[in-house]
Amino acid sequence: MDTDSRAKAQRFAELHREGCFLLPNAWDVGSARILEAAGFPAVATTSAGVAFSLGRPDHDFFAEQPPEDRVDRETMLGRVREIAGGLAVPLSADLEDGYGESPETVATTVARTVAAGAAGGNIEDFTGDRTRPLYDHKLSVERVRAARETLAADGEPFVLVGRTDALLVGGTLDEAVRRANAYLEAGADCAFVPGAADAETIGRLVREIDGPLNVVMGLTGNTLSLDDLRALGVRRVTVGGSIARAMYRRLLDAARELADQGTFSYATDQLSQTELNDLFRQGSRQG
Repeated sequence: MDTDSRAKAQRFAELHREGCFLLPNAWDVGSARILEAAGFPAVATTSAGVAFSLGRPDHDFFAEQPPEDRVDRETMLGRVREIAGGLAVPLSADLEDGYGESPETVATTVARTVAAGAAGGNIEDFTGDRTRPLYDHKLSVERVRAARETLAADGEPFVLVGRTDALLVGGTLDEAVRRANAYLEAGADCAFVPGAADAETIGRLVREIDGPLNVVMGLTGNTLSLDDLRALGVRRVTVGGSIARAMYRRLLDAARELADQGTFSYATDQLSQTELNDLFRQGSRQG
């Protein structure tokens, strides 16, 4: 990790010490630079958004997604490297399940993510296999521990996030809490429990999880605001692929208007060439 990447990683770690911050998700350098220009202190990637930008579906159950449709580790880390290199703020990477089952594979993925310039990353326990949608509890813990041991050996700052998809696959809140705490004990710096969207559920997670909690908003038009989440005690808020999906909604609407009506009203609210040029000039980057 070079000096600039190390400084970003240290700043990113500090964001997790106290308070609550919003970490929006980008899928390419352009989307990340726009989020940076809006003033966010850090940006995350979205595996869904990256997949969509490549014309592929997001990581899903294997029955619904042939292996050749999945974005592989090389492609994802290449995108992480591009985005990290194009930002002056820290970048956290969505690493899905670490691109393999074994703890050794997860450790390698995390080490390569550090080398790509990221300041943090998520490791999830979703398998893609309907017969066992989550990795076995013990194995899941070993995967997080292997990642932490690799980071400790390298001595580089990196915010490791242990994500459990228990709620997304029909598991109980008790299981989500149990897994989140186990990942924190194994060395994760932050727990991530997608699928929690109401104040009661999130409040219980905050109370029962022994460390910082990340929740994701924007998946179902959540009514909770950042102030609400801050009051509940959430440390970090991401938005997953929701910005990317909103962008693709606009693209699909424009395509349908052009194809079906031959009109151009979709262009009424477009950003001007000048605005985008100004946003993307290297000299406009915030230090």
